[in-house]
Amino acid sequence: MATGKRAPAGAAVLRGDITAAIRNAVMNELAEVGYGRLSIEAVARRAGVGKTAIYRRWSNKLEMVLEIVSDVAGRAVPLPDTGSFADDLELLTMIVSRALQHRIASQIIPDLMAEAARNPQIADTLQKALRTHQQAVGEKLVGQAVRRGELPEGTDPEVAVDLMLGPLYWRLAVARTPLPDGYLERLQAAVIGALRASATDRHP
Repeated sequence: MATGKRAPAGAAVLRGDITAAIRNAVMNELAEVGYGRLSIEAVARRAGVGKTAIYRRWSNKLEMVLEIVSDVAGRAVPLPDTGSFADDLELLTMIVSRALQHRIASQIIPDLMAEAARNPQIADTLQKALRTHQQAVGEKLVGQAVRRGELPEGTDPEVAVDLMLGPLYWRLAVARTPLPDGYLERLQAAVIGALRASATDRHP
């Protein structure tokens, strides 16, 4: 996995605006042509920079893509605290469903998941980002719901997050099926019902 930007050579300073242009170009190239067909030349052309500007920052295509995708995937999704689990869940599912339907995300995610099956470094990068996000969602949303008494003690955060976000990922990133009217509301009700029922089964 990439360890970050390379140190500038000599007195060179890596301009932030150029780095931002390159990052934007990489994401758009990934969306349009996929990882396999992405090239340093195409990224440089789209960003309006020379190839040397890219090689000052990354040694090769894999290092460049790993760092940029890891940064994007690792960005924290705003985790709500509305005062109720139902409202928290409503906001979270709305945020995630919109993110998965974004033009760039909807193209990049399936392509990178396919590449992950062939490239252990890409797989490791994605898995770490997803695990970190899953843990954050579980600890905050489920933890605060348990503290409020809305979900019973012992509610499994990992199972809860799978129930909350798994169906959205499946429909939007895998099956690529639009969400019908009322789907998010039905999903939220099903998640709450399932979590309460599973907890009741464990604690008669």
